[in-house]
Amino acid sequence: MVKLLWIAFLIGMVSVLDGQTLGGPMHGKVVVCYIGTWATYRPGDGQFDLEHLEPSLCTHIVYSFAGLDETTLGIKSLDTWHDLEKNNGSSGYRGLVALKRRYPHLKVTIAIGGWNEGSRKFSTMAETAENRAKFIKSVLVFLDVYKFDGLDLDWEYPAKRDGRPIDRANFVLLVKELKEAFEPKGYLLTAALGAGKETMDAAYDMHKLSRYLDFIHMMCYDYHGTWDGVVGANAPLRGTSDDDVLSVEYTIKYLLENGVSPYKMVLGVPLYGRTFILNNDAQDIEFGRTPVQQTGFKGPYTREAGFMGYNEICMEITNKSSKWTHHWHDQSATPYLRDGKRIITYDNTRSIAIKVKTAMEYNLGGIMVWSIDTDDFRGLCEKDRETETYHEFVQSYNRIVDDPIMKKALKSLNLPDAGRIENLSRQRAYVLSNNKLQLRLPTSQYPNYALMHAINDATTLALEEKRILDEMNRVMKQNEIPDEPDSANPFYPRLSPPRIKQMHTK
Repeated sequence: MVKLLWIAFLIGMVSVLDGQTLGGPMHGKVVVCYIGTWATYRPGDGQFDLEHLEPSLCTHIVYSFAGLDETTLGIKSLDTWHDLEKNNGSSGYRGLVALKRRYPHLKVTIAIGGWNEGSRKFSTMAETAENRAKFIKSVLVFLDVYKFDGLDLDWEYPAKRDGRPIDRANFVLLVKELKEAFEPKGYLLTAALGAGKETMDAAYDMHKLSRYLDFIHMMCYDYHGTWDGVVGANAPLRGTSDDDVLSVEYTIKYLLENGVSPYKMVLGVPLYGRTFILNNDAQDIEFGRTPVQQTGFKGPYTREAGFMGYNEICMEITNKSSKWTHHWHDQSATPYLRDGKRIITYDNTRSIAIKVKTAMEYNLGGIMVWSIDTDDFRGLCEKDRETETYHEFVQSYNRIVDDPIMKKALKSLNLPDAGRIENLSRQRAYVLSNNKLQLRLPTSQYPNYALMHAINDATTLALEEKRILDEMNRVMKQNEIPDEPDSANPFYPRLSPPRIKQMHTK
């Protein structure tokens, strides 16, 4: 009888837990997770299905991609077996949207476009009010039928790739008319935009797009690859020179200077790297200069020349018999690997944390990833040490912890006391210990999704750090400290946002 009662209790608990709703990131910034649905067809441990997704890591999930029907100018499925339920299909639309029942914080949208869909047919669709109306009507029906929360426009790119110069203005009209049609329904409207200066100048009226889009997902990656003919960082934080316009920081500044609200800008970071093959294995590596062959090598899962997912790269690192040597390019804040003639430039937890820190310094709306299916979602790789991942946060902490301004700021910051038992479970990075600021780094307790966890933990760290620095600025102004660097106070230059931005340009 006792055994039967215990089994009944366990069944009851499972039912209760199954009915619970779960939450997402608590830091208040958006975390947009694109899913490349073709990842379901990858071999072995690269195969990514809905069961591998952890929705608590994201605030928004974007199903990629839908296509554009050239005949009807309407939105359409690109993989009816995977997307729909017909003919015993995989029901991808329904399965992803259903996650909202257990994760009510989630917004699930559908992306239309992508590289393979090209630009020409989008140019045709957007060229007249009649054509745009057909498209918008089809989207409204599509969102209502499949219960998505909105649409993400991924036209790559207006005015380029067989597009026309008029696309720039027509793209704004398309966005404006979509927004007007979406507002009564409460649908979200976002767009993924190319981050290269040439593309931004040709394709986008940033100020007007910012007015109508809910979020702008900046694709701050693919700045460099084998197409350059030289080794380069996929997503460099800074360029190789003051004149280099291909960098994350340049893109952020360009958008802000061209009228984009920082709260609408979502910084895209890559969960993949770029591969190169040198002409010979005696070459020294210099980003932007060292010549490479026309085609890079492939990963075992993604099987695309010149491209490797982080899950493929970290497995190479985890393999103790591999010959990869580890390197760090400081100017671009990029890790890279070398094995003779083979080179991989990529993003790890440290470079991702640096990009998150930068995004929070500029008050951006959040982070976007392309794409969650190439993170270490199975947890097969070794974890980076916290001191390596959050190296820049530790440096910042060391600069300010003993600063006299910090001691004054602590009086008004109301930080939790690490010595009080009621604060032991509080998930705060910066706490008081014996009336002194203490930094508590996140621990590597997560079995999988190393990069996604780094994004969320770094966001929390960066927001708390920014709050502390802002308070130090306030105290500094209140006490009328001269607006000049003080040789006795090496922390002072980090306290002023304009000075922070100047430092980024160096």
